[in-house]
Amino acid sequence: MSINLSGMMKTIRNIMREDTGLNGDAQRIEQLGWMIFIKVLSDKEKELEMLADNYVSPLPKAYHWDNWAGDDEGMTGDQLLSFVDQKLFPDLRRLDVSSGSRRALIIRDVFEGNHNYMKSGINLRRVLNKLNELDFNIAEERHLFGDIYEGILKELQSAGKSGEFYTPRAVTRFITDMINPQLDEKILDPACGTGGFLTCAIEHLKNQISRADQRKGLQENVCGWEYKPLPFLLATTNLILHDIEIPNLSFDDSLSRPLNEYKQKDKVHVIITNPPFGGVVANGYEKNFPQNFRTKESADLFLILMIRLLNDGGRAGIVLPDGSLTGEGVKQRIREKWLTDCNLHTIIRLPNSVFSPYATVATNLLFFEKGKPTQEIWYYEHRLPEGQKAYSKTKPIRVEEFDPIKQWWNHRKESDVAWKVSIETIQDRGWDLDIKNPNRKEDETIHTTAELLAMLHDSFRKSDILLDQLKKELL
Repeated sequence: MSINLSGMMKTIRNIMREDTGLNGDAQRIEQLGWMIFIKVLSDKEKELEMLADNYVSPLPKAYHWDNWAGDDEGMTGDQLLSFVDQKLFPDLRRLDVSSGSRRALIIRDVFEGNHNYMKSGINLRRVLNKLNELDFNIAEERHLFGDIYEGILKELQSAGKSGEFYTPRAVTRFITDMINPQLDEKILDPACGTGGFLTCAIEHLKNQISRADQRKGLQENVCGWEYKPLPFLLATTNLILHDIEIPNLSFDDSLSRPLNEYKQKDKVHVIITNPPFGGVVANGYEKNFPQNFRTKESADLFLILMIRLLNDGGRAGIVLPDGSLTGEGVKQRIREKWLTDCNLHTIIRLPNSVFSPYATVATNLLFFEKGKPTQEIWYYEHRLPEGQKAYSKTKPIRVEEFDPIKQWWNHRKESDVAWKVSIETIQDRGWDLDIKNPNRKEDETIHTTAELLAMLHDSFRKSDILLDQLKKELL
């Protein structure tokens, strides 16, 4: 293939750095995001118009890529900037969606919350011309660019608050493999971020396709909800790059509906997600939940929502921080309901640097099935590779590191990294799930901050006693 994609992206990045309107990685990714979205979409529309004589694109002709961006010698400078800021964005935000076209709705939702940050129309033209080198209707180019796009999304991890939208691919792959979604199942990520879990599910399901009609079912069955504009835009493009013509994504806050409004038709077979944690619920949405489960902690409310959304027999693989495994009051009541309504059969304890630099809290991968109460929970302590002190931007967690857990999964035995705990023990602990590895050798024991402070305090106390004794002897 003639195009050097990584070289092209490097050139685009350098052009953007020259522009005074762009400040930081998150803005650069948003800027690039809406341009790639409209290019991918326009290329797809062109293909659909060729395949079906009666196809009518919801994208107004003036805003089709070819008509404003496709000519390298076309609009530039102030004329281009004025067109983008005063026509393209305002008109697409007001796009008529009364026909019920999901494609029209996605276009409107993408442009509703995103922005053109570039201040130089000449720099904008230079970026558009680089993107003109791509044809997303050529499968090879689309798939190769998909890999480049994954790299762009990964950059979010160290882009301040935007890190919350990206889950390391080793984690999304492992959870998807263990949950093993099937073609006839409805699969949901209610906090889909940039679409990492959904694209893993799509690739997993593609291997099961043997008939043309199954591809259409796959497009319908893989669903995501996201309420922040940037990740919604990035997830939409991500799914299109993974051959999903019209992504089944909703620009919506999962916590905005009263829990009792979700009926049988809304339920799903599989949930795979990394719900936002450490976040405070906005707009009083905690009132959408029963009184005894109300909390401002978003991860805890997502847990109640997921229990509601799963069919009986439905499976879930999720990421949760240590803070959701422990705590009293409403946290305890939520865990009791969870373990009573669902079989929480596996907890994989991860080192606390998996999500760095965005977050350094200790996290866990939890696997459960709805419809049967928990009898026992298996724990597995995933350790850092030998000689590595922490995960980092340059040394992230890798897919292969989960191979020992996959081998253990169907033939479980206790070991120095695996142990099981009965539901009676969990109940006696007040439904506290934050259970340290009892099989870890003494010299390997990892202590919590509270334990270390207590040990330090005890050490000081003993030192004081010894000093007092020494003084008495000297006197």
